Amino acid sequence: MSTETATGRYTALYGEHQKLGASFTDFGGWQMPLKYGSELAEHRAVRATAGLFDLSHMGEIWVEGPVAAKFLDYALVGILGAVAAGRAKYSLICNAEGGIIDDLICYRRPATGKGDRYLVVPNAGNAATVAAALAERAVSGPAGAFEVTVTDASAATSLIAVQGPESVRILLKLVPAGQHDTVRRMKYYAADEVEFTFASGAHRLLLARTGYTGEDGFELYVPNEAAAALWEALLEAGRDAGLAAAGLACRDSLRLEAGMPLYGNELSLQVTPFEAGLGPVVSFRKESDFVGRAALEARRAQGPARRLVGLKGLGRRAARSHYPVLKDGAVVGEVTSGAPSPTLGHPVALAYVDAGLAGPGTRLEVDLRGKAEPFEVVELPFYRRTQ
Repeated sequence: MSTETATGRYTALYGEHQKLGASFTDFGGWQMPLKYGSELAEHRAVRATAGLFDLSHMGEIWVEGPVAAKFLDYALVGILGAVAAGRAKYSLICNAEGGIIDDLICYRRPATGKGDRYLVVPNAGNAATVAAALAERAVSGPAGAFEVTVTDASAATSLIAVQGPESVRILLKLVPAGQHDTVRRMKYYAADEVEFTFASGAHRLLLARTGYTGEDGFELYVPNEAAAALWEALLEAGRDAGLAAAGLACRDSLRLEAGMPLYGNELSLQVTPFEAGLGPVVSFRKESDFVGRAALEARRAQGPARRLVGLKGLGRRAARSHYPVLKDGAVVGEVTSGAPSPTLGHPVALAYVDAGLAGPGTRLEVDLRGKAEPFEVVELPFYRRTQ
């Protein structure tokens, strides 16, 4: 089971990471594997074959009831009621001022006798905050309480991801032949319950074709008590395919290449969706009100003073978080994430810059500890898979 001590929280897979010789780091209060050996080798494995990730620090919050869809349309900025059962949607939960509390994925599951059912997956450090916000919004809607239940299942649930071009082939080794087509034909941002056989038993798990690496891949939701056995079974199934256990270091470089924001870096309560390039996620087509609507409408009309952009390094030195972005020696922005790109062979970064300098092709500099290094604004993502 996941545990919590004075030194941090530990996932149900902590022992598995120790066996593999992982180096650990604190992430959102969790002790998570940073890398197992070479973070560069792990990054390249995900791009070329596959990587296995422990994401059990993420949250899992179930929302269920006759008006679950209507409730989430109020609580989040997107239209969740339009999501078909078996599909997923990326969305945001904002505060009344339009600041981003978290970005998250919502899976709509088949309805039950209790009504519609959704799985909301927030980020690790925000899981308790999002659960509390949803519970509060469930009882304080514009017309009173919504007929829904909000259940935080994070403490009992592990999440394991298989990411990379070999991910389908690896998963099929643990899935009965009758469900192979279910896995093969699953669309991006879709999910289904699939039977996996491991530890001499059959386990029906929620399998989602989602991820945070820019590659094809899947995420598996599993009860804590079965997580270690599934992890070991996946490692064995992927041995001949080049599957590598992968830590947070390469997960960060992978998501950066894919231009995906990280809460706490690119996203925060001080950032609105329009600054972050997430304006299309906000739906003003909803006839009903939603939390933050008035503030977001005003911010949209005003236009953002700064925008999140991708920066391609024209030299060899990489920018890092909080480094100043310059134009003709004047500070015009700040880097939020930066690193050398193992796939592309040059530095890449995400940064907020003055809106007038956000166009692709704009030449800027980044102050790398007193030395101005040249960068160029480019369209995101930096990397896009071809298959």
